Amino acid sequence: MLRLCLIISSLSIYAEDLPVVSQVEFQPLAAQVGRVVQAFELIGEPLPAADGDALKKIAAMPNGGKAQVEEMQRILDKYALVGVDINPESRVKVQQGNAPARLLEQGWRAFLVKVHNQAGITAVLAIDSPNAGQLANSAAGAVGRRWIDIAMFNKQPLKPHLSGLELEYRIVQIYSKDAGKREAKLVFDAGQGSQDLGFRSEVDVLFTASPAAKVTFRVKDTDGKPTTASFLIRDEMRRVYPSQTKRLAGDFFFHPQVYRADGEHVMLPPGSYTIEYGRGPEYRAKSAKLAVTSTAAQEFRVQLERWIDPAKMGWYSGDHHIHAAGCAHYERPTEGVYPQDMMRHVLGEDLKIGSVLTWGPGWYFQKTFFEGKDNAVSTADNKIRYDVEVSGHPSSHTGHLILLGLKEQDYPGTQRIEDWPTWGIPILRWGKKQGAITGYAHSGWGLTIQDTKIPSKELPPFDGIGANEYVVSVTHGVTDFISTVDTPYHWELNAWYHTLNAGYKARISGETDFPCIYGEKVGLGRSYVRQPKLDYGDWAVGIREGRNYVSDGKSHLIDFRANGVEMGRGDSTLKLSGPSTVKVTVKTAALLSERPDEAIRGKRFDQKPYWDLERARIGNGRKVPVEVLLNGRVVATKEIDADGTMRDLSFDVAVDSSAWLAIRIPLSSHSNPIWLNVADKPIRVKESIEWCVKAVERCFDQKIGRIRLTERGEMKQAYDFAKAEYQRLLREAR
Repeated sequence: MLRLCLIISSLSIYAEDLPVVSQVEFQPLAAQVGRVVQAFELIGEPLPAADGDALKKIAAMPNGGKAQVEEMQRILDKYALVGVDINPESRVKVQQGNAPARLLEQGWRAFLVKVHNQAGITAVLAIDSPNAGQLANSAAGAVGRRWIDIAMFNKQPLKPHLSGLELEYRIVQIYSKDAGKREAKLVFDAGQGSQDLGFRSEVDVLFTASPAAKVTFRVKDTDGKPTTASFLIRDEMRRVYPSQTKRLAGDFFFHPQVYRADGEHVMLPPGSYTIEYGRGPEYRAKSAKLAVTSTAAQEFRVQLERWIDPAKMGWYSGDHHIHAAGCAHYERPTEGVYPQDMMRHVLGEDLKIGSVLTWGPGWYFQKTFFEGKDNAVSTADNKIRYDVEVSGHPSSHTGHLILLGLKEQDYPGTQRIEDWPTWGIPILRWGKKQGAITGYAHSGWGLTIQDTKIPSKELPPFDGIGANEYVVSVTHGVTDFISTVDTPYHWELNAWYHTLNAGYKARISGETDFPCIYGEKVGLGRSYVRQPKLDYGDWAVGIREGRNYVSDGKSHLIDFRANGVEMGRGDSTLKLSGPSTVKVTVKTAALLSERPDEAIRGKRFDQKPYWDLERARIGNGRKVPVEVLLNGRVVATKEIDADGTMRDLSFDVAVDSSAWLAIRIPLSSHSNPIWLNVADKPIRVKESIEWCVKAVERCFDQKIGRIRLTERGEMKQAYDFAKAEYQRLLREAR
């Protein structure tokens, strides 16, 4: 157990005896001191036994007086790093106390703050420092100055606000990024305007940080080969290591976990740790204890365990929506991070394909990594490539666009983002001309409906940045897919189901929108594409051809077939001469923990995580449903145990007219369609086509006001064409 440093002889020459406060009543001070002693025990840094016992003995006295008040201060002042005096005008003055200014490299230490509250105020005592703050967003040259993390401990049994008592003690926790001697300026205040004149609310403290132990990771995959994994390291107080605010790319400050390859290390101060580790949703999450007893180097050995390996069956995972700048990411000084930083995360989550999209934030810097081919940091088993999300551009209000496999990334005739078109279809056409795979990002935004039974007749507002213009662009043949998994399930799928019911054949793909919608990890939304071998270009083409299913990675739908016709093979069409019974087959597997996670399944469908296998759990067991769809309606269901076992399922489905057929595990995985062509008749579902007509009209009304005057004529023609197409299809509907 770590303890407060007691070596008084090593005090800084600037340390002083703090003034003794005599005018304070014994009983409330003793109660407050008792809570401080308890708090030190709670955070894992108890006072030495002799002093702790002495304070508890004094606090237990029924009637103490001035002598006991002064004795408590004599004991506690040895551990006070600073004394804070709040004068009757609420001005704050600070001086350094007698506590040894000793820290731990890559670790936290706790100190007392003695507060003489002459004003009797009940504000929050706050601390700040120019030497603290996130390194991630530091300006050039600031990294060396920002070496500590500081926080007042305001949790139970203590409270955030001062009590108003003339004297009380608070706890400050300080983390050191470095070892050795470092000076930090500590600044205190008790509310706006409380700082004293002449910088007296500041104190400069010279700290000495003892070195931490180098802990090297030995990480082996299921085949015994070295690999990269995710590690979430917590001490007994649940504090995360390395400190999140002191991280540099490729460890991200908005993550509790770090990623380390075999042979890489972290620095940990002596203590006891729990380390949770894994490598994405295809691996079992595991946990182990680590004791660091000295500063000597040691190793932490990890043997990863898969529960499923779709790549061995020819299904390769990918996330086509990852960013290296913007949102939660680092934006200064280089407006984002580098390919090697993103690759660390792709490897750590075993994402076979990572599509890093350059978009508005960081556009002019990040676009320098575009090559029109796999980035050089790619490996044989995991690849990244830079492509484009049209977001932060003038057309964003009609829907953010994803362009995969581009040869050129600048729209013709433009030099700045502001020069791009103000609506999406011209950009989609440009992408298609160069052979790109085109689609919409975070499709559900703007397609909000309250109905959870889909397809629904409810009309969305078309007021967001998702697949708003999709209902138009699909009629022009310039949209290959819409994205799923990172927005509410019903909003994404409703529009897609309706266009499939009108006879169009756009597909779905899975994405994360890291770190904007989801910052936790890359690959929370995935597309598993069937390929003979891993190849980025073929993976993207596989999305266009529909030889993929989408998933949160916790459930899988492999080798989906209807009468032997495989999803994504050829034109994915099974021809039937008349009404028939179709045999549907699929290999499926899912993995849930044995106990339900109420924090997930208790949420509304429009709260994150939008897709998660936990939401499909039936009751308190591990069963989940596997559903067969015809034109978006459930026509058959079987339950499976989500225990990680691969199972072969078959269904007999009666088909009496042309339809699209799909399979899903609700809110976790969804296949692309197989088309059932009965007697050479097209798919024409009247209610869906009527929905599409109204959708075009509403989308036009929502977007036209933000279109450049010079582009409005062309936009109106495109929308009129879409409306006329749906009206033609409506006439063909039975």
